[in-house]
Amino acid sequence: MKTALLSVSDKTGIVEFAAGLIKQGYRILSTGGTKKALESAQIAVTAVEDVTGFPEMLDGRVKTLHPAIHGGLLARRDLPEHMAALKKQKIDPIDLVAVNLYPFKKTILTAGVTEPEAIEQIDIGGPSMLRSAAKNFAGVLPVVDPTDYDKVLAAIENDTADLAFRRQLALKVFQHTSAYDTLIAQYLGRTAAEEFPDSLTMTYTKKQELRYGENSHQKAAFYQDAIPVPFSIASAKQLHGKELSYNNIKDADAGLKMAAEFEQPAVVAVKHMNPCGIGLGETIEAAWDKAYEADSMSIFGGIIVLNRNVDLATAEKMHKLFLEIIIAPSFDQDAYEVLAKKKNLRLLTVDFNARLDAKELETVSVMGGVLRQEQDTLIESAEDFQVVSDRQPTAQEVKAMVFAQIVAKHVKSNAIVVATDTQTLGIGAGQMNRVGSAEIAVAQAEKAANYDQAVLASDAYFPMGDSVEFAAKHGIKAIVEPGGSIRDQESIDNANKYGVTLVFSGRRHFRH
Repeated sequence: MKTALLSVSDKTGIVEFAAGLIKQGYRILSTGGTKKALESAQIAVTAVEDVTGFPEMLDGRVKTLHPAIHGGLLARRDLPEHMAALKKQKIDPIDLVAVNLYPFKKTILTAGVTEPEAIEQIDIGGPSMLRSAAKNFAGVLPVVDPTDYDKVLAAIENDTADLAFRRQLALKVFQHTSAYDTLIAQYLGRTAAEEFPDSLTMTYTKKQELRYGENSHQKAAFYQDAIPVPFSIASAKQLHGKELSYNNIKDADAGLKMAAEFEQPAVVAVKHMNPCGIGLGETIEAAWDKAYEADSMSIFGGIIVLNRNVDLATAEKMHKLFLEIIIAPSFDQDAYEVLAKKKNLRLLTVDFNARLDAKELETVSVMGGVLRQEQDTLIESAEDFQVVSDRQPTAQEVKAMVFAQIVAKHVKSNAIVVATDTQTLGIGAGQMNRVGSAEIAVAQAEKAANYDQAVLASDAYFPMGDSVEFAAKHGIKAIVEPGGSIRDQESIDNANKYGVTLVFSGRRHFRH
């Protein structure tokens, strides 16, 4: 008679699985709660301690860590000496293991959970049995996923549990136990002092298959942090519209990071991971008006992020445009009904009360590895500014420079932002030289009725004085940049020549 050992935290389907195994001629070994559940269903069960001759101890911490269990799992059926050793020690082979692990993830996501409570949910015996069974998959069926129960029963019944089938089950086991251990390491690592450890362990759960990737010929999937980040596109609740695409997700992520910068009502419009318009206002409708006016052409087909509830008036204005996604903390019911008239428009809510912790590290993949860094969250205030020109800025210009620098932080380098204190007017992104970005930003901004109030911000220093000269000749009266070039004096001289304020912020904001 073949033997199956069943010991599961998630009891879903286990009674039916056990009954199916008995029908196929298996005897059932079990422990603790699983044994009770099976006995309650009138399933014949042998207790593990009857096999080991040793009782459970230490509040269940030790029950299956015994040679009678692991010998039965690890013995190679194709080696006579292994089978002879089992016979000598009176150990029966175990032919199938179905185990799922203590709910460590569920525990650590519970509000108020203490570290000792979390530690008690670190499974030891379960992973050990799974790894033993998976290592010896040629002779043992290792089952970790309850959704595989029917598939395994069918394979046993039809004699199709071949090596390829067994290998796939083993692969799933090692993926599962690896993710489980990584989750534990991440949890314990959060209190560790070492920010960049020698070994980086991370694990993700597949959230969805995507129709395609960046382009239609590329396959793609979206994975979420195993410990969900509340303020993230991965944790967003989709209320309406088509599935998000690969590019939607990247753009939405960029928009969320931008919108998180502002305390007052703000609207961010994003295209290709760059802002095409950002507006601030006393109300969310006023902020929308400014974001739309910032670049009424580029906003077409864009992603909109609002950091306040969407009311009817704002919804009616957005409804007039073709937009891909609208993200907000919430939608009034009448606002939702207006926007939901467009069946493909994606409407999502995100918890803005759970903005990203400034300590959260940023991870970017490269071929053969990943880069990790602190987030660029330390924003200058007026107190950080050093006026290096003869002309002093007005109070309004200082406010505009702070706003423009915050926006420039989110624009692909080389980045130039022309803005007032509540609205972007022109954005130059990703050019190979800084004056090229300045030309794009200024050309767009000059169309605005309030251009005379504009300041210019640069994400990095001007390598020479040409950008300051260009901006001054086009009516810009105040410029903020980090400073630090060996040719800073050229920029200062041009500022003084044209009567322009030049301010050094002291902090660069490259974004690649």
